[in-house]
Amino acid sequence: MNNKKELLIGFIVGVIANVLGTLLYILLFSEYGIVETFQVAADQGYLGSLLALGALLNLLAFFLFLRIRRDQRAKGVLIATLLTALIILYYKIS
Repeated sequence: MNNKKELLIGFIVGVIANVLGTLLYILLFSEYGIVETFQVAADQGYLGSLLALGALLNLLAFFLFLRIRRDQRAKGVLIATLLTALIILYYKIS
């Protein structure tokens, strides 16, 4: 396959894994609903931490792609994780 297409697939998988990880964390450990949890996290300054916990699911996707020798897809997941880190940095600074 085309390297750019593989990279894009990995990036999309990374974003989806991050979203699912965040939602999974909220559903399992929060006493509030999804919207309320995001509002409380934003009000208390924990939105970055919430996103970081969601990014843990990217580890699974990253190592899975490495295991099946899909290096470009793993690179795409890594780029999605770095984008998440930049978003967290933005929230921490502002």
